[in-house]
Amino acid sequence: MHPESPERLAAVAAALDRADLREAVTLVEAPLAPLELLADVHTEGLVRLIQGVSARGGGRIDSDTVVVPASFDAARYAAGAGLESIERLRQGQADTAFCAVRPPGHHATKAESMGFCLFNNVAVTATALADAGERVLIVDYDAHHGNGTQDIFYRDQRVMFVSFHQWPCYPGTGRIGESGAGDAIGSTVNVPLPPGATGDVYNQAWDRHVAAQVDAFAPTWVLISAGFDAHRADPITDMGLSAGDYALLTARILEIAPAGHRIVFLEGGYDLPAL
Repeated sequence: MHPESPERLAAVAAALDRADLREAVTLVEAPLAPLELLADVHTEGLVRLIQGVSARGGGRIDSDTVVVPASFDAARYAAGAGLESIERLRQGQADTAFCAVRPPGHHATKAESMGFCLFNNVAVTATALADAGERVLIVDYDAHHGNGTQDIFYRDQRVMFVSFHQWPCYPGTGRIGESGAGDAIGSTVNVPLPPGATGDVYNQAWDRHVAAQVDAFAPTWVLISAGFDAHRADPITDMGLSAGDYALLTARILEIAPAGHRIVFLEGGYDLPAL
């Protein structure tokens, strides 16, 4: 079975039931992301490619990334979830939104789908917010570097991208020296971490390498690319986070923005009990 499977979302739903949280959350269906916004974040050629492969019955974009007939719409719904979250949060319906979506998005670059990702969900939302005048912080703690998100915003000073990721690991990007370009130098912050890194290591890295830059950037919205493959039980990577580590790290990041300005996106994570 491909690791990026529907069972991942079923595991998230089951976790809500086990924690008796169904009544504490509001479940909302995502809309289709507008094609014109997808073509702004990505290239028109990439949008047409995913649409065409889906229409022809599916196929492989690369060795890891599979498209089936429903993939184009599924990817548009995944990209649309954050847009719906913006509207709901602005209406005061919640303090924080969690987009339990698939396929994930953070490996999708401006022009290429890869690494299980078709469209870049967090980038679609960040672009919509930045176009509305917001200063957007994206924190990605997936064990794999969010190369797609970095690629899309590498020259965009309206968006700060911070990534904590296992090093070395797929996709091979995310070195400390990759820090943005042009007017956006300093708006990309990469924190490569060794295999086995625990929550204490993440917190120390935040204090030493991230906190001051985030404070200087002064974001008005915080988006999290929440990859749970840094969990110590994940079968694909070799990091050392526990569920408690994730809870503390997430809470620390969310505190940066006021209530109603926080959206979390599901990225990786392939140990179903850990999800």
